[in-house]
Formats: sequence, C-alpha cells, structure tokens
Amino acid sequence: MSADFTNVTILGGGLLGGSLALALEPSATNTRLWARRPATVDEARTLGINATADLADAVRAADLLVLSVPVGAMPDLLTRAIAAGLPASCLVTDVGSVKQTPHQTLAPLLAAHGSPFIGSHPMAGSERTGLAATSADLFQNAACLLTNDNQAPRPLADALDRFWQSVGCRTSWTSAAEHDALVARISHLPHLIAASAARICLEKPDHGEFGGGGLRDTTRVAAGHTGMWAEILTENSAAITGPLRQTIADLTEILHILETPDQVAAQTWLDKAKQLRDTLPPQR
Repeated sequence: MSADFTNVTILGGGLLGGSLALALEPSATNTRLWARRPATVDEARTLGINATADLADAVRAADLLVLSVPVGAMPDLLTRAIAAGLPASCLVTDVGSVKQTPHQTLAPLLAAHGSPFIGSHPMAGSERTGLAATSADLFQNAACLLTNDNQAPRPLADALDRFWQSVGCRTSWTSAAEHDALVARISHLPHLIAASAARICLEKPDHGEFGGGGLRDTTRVAAGHTGMWAEILTENSAAITGPLRQTIADLTEILHILETPDQVAAQTWLDKAKQLRDTLPPQR
C-alpha cells in the first residue's frame, strides 16, 4: 500500500470496508476495521482482518479514517469517533455513492475538530453485500472519484490519491456536484432501469425460468440491497431526475415507432444504442 498512512481505520464492516481491509492487510499491519455488531467482528477476524467493536480502540492513533457506512449514518458515527479520541491530525474520507451530502455534513464537524476531509468514491460495488462477499481484489482497476470541495491541503490530497492507487484504483478528481451528476447518469440511472426491467419482465416470476443471459444481465443490479439503494437514489434525486426524464422520453420514442410500426425507424433507434454501447472500453 501507499506509505503515506501507517494507521488506517475503517469504520463499517460491509462489502467495501471489508474488502479494503483485506486489500491493505498484506502490507499494512496497522489497519483496523470497526464494526458495530460483535458477530460482524468475529466474521471479520475469521477472514484474517484486525477487527474490533471498540470505537475508541479503532480510532486510536489513526492517520487515515475511512467511513464505510451509509451516508445518512456518517455524521453520527463521525461525532462518536471524535468523542472516542480521533486524532485531530487524522485525514477523514468516505466511500459514499454521493459526495455533496458528505461534504455538507461531515466537513463542518471536522472543521470544529481541526481535521481535514476529502471525499472518495471507489466504483467497486456489487449486488452482493456483507463480509461474505468481500474480496482483496475488489478495487483492482476500479475507478475512484475524489472530491476536495473543502480544500484540504494538497499534500494530503496527493497522499489519498496514492492510497487508492495502491489498492488498485484508477483515480480522478472532480467537484462534489460534478460527481453526483456523473454517477446519476452512469450508476444510479442504470440501477433504476434494471429495477424497472425486473418489475415488468418478472411480473410473473415463474416466467423467469425461460429467460436467458439477457434477462439476467439486464436485471442483475436490481438484486442489490434495497435499503441502501433507496437512500442513494433519494440523496441524489436532484441529479437523477433529468436523466430519468430523458429515459422516459426515449422509451416514448420507441413506443411510438412500434405503434406505427416502422422497422426502419426501429433499427435507427437500435443502431444509435449499439454505436454508443460499442464505445465502452473493455472490462478491465
């Protein structure tokens, strides 16, 4: 891992937090994972992760704190971490799927404590959740978007950039607002489309046994944790509504084409989709 941080604390024992702990373990003996539930701590320890349910023990001497819990739970947990002895010199980051909210809610708490905050979003999730789904390779070749709206010092920003690269990420910097607009279109909208496809295509669930790879591929992410995704979608609703209206208009267009029906127009509609899909880089 990057040598910039010698004491890394991860708060949250889910897929991202557990996978990050695994990715750091081989070369970072001072990585600690905190989880609220003792059962999660026990599970983490069976995976070889240095885990604890004692928040004071977790944050002691931390020079990098990674918040890996739902965005809505971050302010309360961070407040408790500060009260438990989080060093003022510690850099705090998160792995939330939205970035404006953490900058608005966490940065003021940290400013009062004297600690810097930089947002992180490794695009490395899965429809699977929990420690059972963790992988030390989860971040390999994953994009990681970083946001520094609160102007943390440049050396700290560079160090966090190196940290994410050290676990395999491809890093890019943007503003929190630009981040939320981007992920609304490339991540949050696809989840809504997958969920809608599942709702319509599997209206009669027993028909699913006749479905092929297309049905499974298109609806895969709809199997994700619904509570987590409800929070993400509502937190980023302002950025999602525009692309969602575009989708409704686009589906209305093909609906009118099929009501005609017009095969040439249908192929033109599909050609544009194929041309755009073909621009995606190969999966890394």
